[in-house]
Amino acid sequence: MASDKELSDFLKSVEKRAFKRAVYAVRDEDAALDIVQDTMIRLSEKYADRPAAELPLLFQRILSNATMDWFRRQKVRNAVVRNFSDFESAGSDGDFDILETLEALGGSMASESAADSVSREQILLAIEAQVAELPGRQREAFLLRYWEELDVAETAAAMGCSEGSVKTHCSRAVHALAKALQAKGITL
Repeated sequence: MASDKELSDFLKSVEKRAFKRAVYAVRDEDAALDIVQDTMIRLSEKYADRPAAELPLLFQRILSNATMDWFRRQKVRNAVVRNFSDFESAGSDGDFDILETLEALGGSMASESAADSVSREQILLAIEAQVAELPGRQREAFLLRYWEELDVAETAAAMGCSEGSVKTHCSRAVHALAKALQAKGITL
């Protein structure tokens, strides 16, 4: 059974990544925040009695289900009509977190030139935009495998599909990202 501290620490450790994953899925920061909060509440209410080792997979599964529930509600609300403004980028001002970038660099910013910094930022934004363009299941598999660092079996359990499907979705996502980024002149 996970203690309150273990549950709290776990939720703190996944909140930013879960938010980013939800934003990629629904393309709406407010809705993404609601989805992540609902996911955290459901995990706390219904699964707090589970061992701490089970929390990551449970959380990912609940997040996937909450995202699918959001899409179902949107489909009912919007019927057939869709606003083009839902697909617009807000200038990328809202989804860039400088603290995450600084933390990941670990202090190497001092030796980096301004041109390199701007170039790196533009590449990261291009990659994020391409990830957002992936089909839903490919994006979900890609983010779970490479962002959340789950193995194939854990990803399959979180997505509710076979391991073969996870491998197929990830392969297609990687190839689509590589092709799109190469077309933009970005080679990694």
